[in-house]
Amino acid sequence: MLIKYISTQTQLPESSVKNTVQLLNEACTIPFISRYRKEHTGNLDEVQIGDIVKYKEEFEALEKRKATILKTLEDQNDLTPALKEQIESANNLIILEDLYLPFKKKRKTKADTARNKGLEPLAKIIMSQNTSDLEAIAYKYVRQDIQSIEDALEGARHIIAEWINERTDIRHAIRQQLERHAQIATAVIKTKKDEEKAQKFRDYFDWEEALSRIPSHRLLAILRAEKEGFIRVKIDIDHERATQHIASRLIRSKNSCADHIELAVTDAYKRLLYPSLANEALQAAKALADTSAISVFSKNLRQLLLGSPLGEKRVLAIDPGFRSGCKLVCLGAQGQLEHNETIYPHAPKNDSIGAMKKIRSLADAYKIEAIAIGNGTASRETEALIRKIHFKNDIQVFVVSEAGASIYSASKIAREEFPNYDVTVRGSVSIGRRLQDPLAELVKIDAQSIGVGQYQHDVDQTQLQKSLDAAVEHCVNAVGVNINTASKSLLSYVSGIGPKLAENIVKYREETGSFSSRKEIKKVARLGDKAFEQSAGFLRIKGAKNPLDDSAVHPESYAIVKAMAKDLNVTVKELIGNSEVLKQVDLKKYCSDAVGLLTLEDIVKELEKPGLDIREQAKVFTFNQNIKTITDLQEGQLLPGIVNNITNFGCFVDVGIKESGLIHVSNLSDSFVKDVNEHVHLHQQIIVKVLEVDVARKRIQLQLHKK
Repeated sequence: MLIKYISTQTQLPESSVKNTVQLLNEACTIPFISRYRKEHTGNLDEVQIGDIVKYKEEFEALEKRKATILKTLEDQNDLTPALKEQIESANNLIILEDLYLPFKKKRKTKADTARNKGLEPLAKIIMSQNTSDLEAIAYKYVRQDIQSIEDALEGARHIIAEWINERTDIRHAIRQQLERHAQIATAVIKTKKDEEKAQKFRDYFDWEEALSRIPSHRLLAILRAEKEGFIRVKIDIDHERATQHIASRLIRSKNSCADHIELAVTDAYKRLLYPSLANEALQAAKALADTSAISVFSKNLRQLLLGSPLGEKRVLAIDPGFRSGCKLVCLGAQGQLEHNETIYPHAPKNDSIGAMKKIRSLADAYKIEAIAIGNGTASRETEALIRKIHFKNDIQVFVVSEAGASIYSASKIAREEFPNYDVTVRGSVSIGRRLQDPLAELVKIDAQSIGVGQYQHDVDQTQLQKSLDAAVEHCVNAVGVNINTASKSLLSYVSGIGPKLAENIVKYREETGSFSSRKEIKKVARLGDKAFEQSAGFLRIKGAKNPLDDSAVHPESYAIVKAMAKDLNVTVKELIGNSEVLKQVDLKKYCSDAVGLLTLEDIVKELEKPGLDIREQAKVFTFNQNIKTITDLQEGQLLPGIVNNITNFGCFVDVGIKESGLIHVSNLSDSFVKDVNEHVHLHQQIIVKVLEVDVARKRIQLQLHKK
């Protein structure tokens, strides 16, 4: 059942699903399966395997809920063979909960009160619609706790209303109407409309739109505005049409019973069905919006983590500031802190000459190859200062995003790395290391603090964290990790490792020294055969005796490479990087039950360029030096910019001032834009045209300029 369920949801072959589920049950990770078990899965990629994981968890959660409900019903003596069959065949949680609803323990209801007064027989008589003198029958129920005929009939209607609410066919029908016709409408809370914080939501003060068509970013904005108390939100459908639809299913006579059923229908709809199902529809729309927003966030994070590294260069990093000065550090090629101090080139001290001399002397003393400047306060002024300095050597100058640097500098990880330095020094180190290797540094920061997405605090936090962890895991394993220099944070994302083994690897390194081979990794405490199998292919050992240890070739395939080299009459070292010789390899010769052409093709591809970094190298970028604030912008200007955030409705661009400009999807291309990522990517250097500047609201509208 599990395999069929996943295959139906994903449209993937059952054989691929079955083999992938088996590997997952054997504690294999997604990166390992997609890279080293292609024959088993039928060459599924990480996204497809991720979908299998998602629907596997969904199915298991459904089965767990079924088991709980069945046990509860059995304990209550409410479980019939027919109901059991319905529950076991339910294929989603909504159907399952509808089936359970009539038997669910709930707070005392109006229907319960009526039942306790003995009015359920009267409710059944009304529903039978066979009596012509209902009042005479109702009169028989008048007694001490039921003072009138109307009291008796009202109680019976409460019971009928509950029956209507619990009918799965009626709930399904109202759900369909909500899915097809629901409108989301907002109304501003008049006492709050003039508050400054409310202004960013003023577009939604009085808004109406089809719930099924509302874009994710707009729904999340509306819900945030409601949460902050600036607007009221309601979900609307044609209520008269909905109640008539219910009545048509129940009423089959024209006597007085029909009148009371109609009253019960109205009561059931207004009091029970509509509030519950409208909220359910809104939550379903919110879940879709969450998924969309999380997907955007995840894509952005991947692009950010796979940002261009400068590599192992000696860097001088500056965290700029005015009154508090500019904190600078000198870093070695591996990111080690060699020097730190503070300079005061800007107001109020204005010691620009002294600061320039100091930077020049430090650049000489520490053989600096590049300068990294944080993009926060005083960034532009500091960059202008740096560009006035005449260095002895050619030094590249980069402006680096500070997003999340303050989070890192105050974190436990930063305190462990630099226990004798304050947060300002740690922040500067983070800026410099981001230039050297963005991935290695950014994995130390909670992904939600990096700021590449929208409404990350409004979406499902469990789903968000899971998605972001998967994004980080993908990037770390796609690039590979130098086990002898990687931090504990970076190692923890390697396939099969995790935080505890990462800690043990660092401890082994500190006590024993650098790893000299992949075999030695097995000596790490508690790193068993399974963890080695899952991680080895993603861990690199520079300068190892066996050159394959610095490649993505898995140790389980070393024998195949040795056989290839022997057959070609060369050494393994001579085979690596030798495209001409590798062309002569007859891959079919090395096929077996365990290893097929897909894996062999990957091996040859890796041997051609072993350990190749999939990331582009960092490039210097210069903003327009005449643009300092939003007031310097004018319509029609062409400016260089860097994409610093991507959303479903467009992308934000840093043009060198405090406020980022927006390129709306309609201004990205002359044709329809289905996916913003098809036109721009994070940190891409582009040219933009200024379309509109709203200084009061600090909004800048841009257009992507076609070169």
